[in-house]
Amino acid sequence: MCGDLEEDDAGGSQAFEGFRQHARRLVAAIEARGKGDPDDVNAYLDRLFADVIGRILDDPGPGGITEQQRLSLAPLVLARIAGLLSGHGHLGEDPLRRAIEALMMGYGEPEALYRQMHEHHHHHHDHEHDHHGGHGHSH
Repeated sequence: MCGDLEEDDAGGSQAFEGFRQHARRLVAAIEARGKGDPDDVNAYLDRLFADVIGRILDDPGPGGITEQQRLSLAPLVLARIAGLLSGHGHLGEDPLRRAIEALMMGYGEPEALYRQMHEHHHHHHDHEHDHHGGHGHSH
C-alpha cells in the first residue's frame, strides 16, 4: 500500500515536471516575442497567459499539498474563472463556446508536444542508423 502511494507521488512529480518544462517553454516563447504592441489583443492575451502560468509555477500552495494535487486543482480554479468571465460576456458572441474551444486547444497541447518530441526522437534515431555503411540492420 505504501509503495502504491510512493509510485503515485513519483508519477505526480513526473507529471508536474513535464508541465513545468512545457509551461516554461511557452512562457519563454512569449517573452522572446517581447511585449509587442500595447494595442495588440494577442500580445495582451499572451501576457495574461504568461502571468497566470507564472503564478501556478511559483506558488507552492499550502503545506502538505503535492505537486500532483497542485496540477489537478489549478484547472478547477481556472475553469471557475472562465465560467465567471464567460457568464459576463456578450451573449451574442457565445462566450462559453469560445472558452470551451480554448480549453480543448490547451488540453491538446501536451499531447501534441509529446507526439512531436517522440517523432523527433525516432527521426534522430533513424538518422543515426543510416550512416552504417549505407545498409540497414536487417539480416
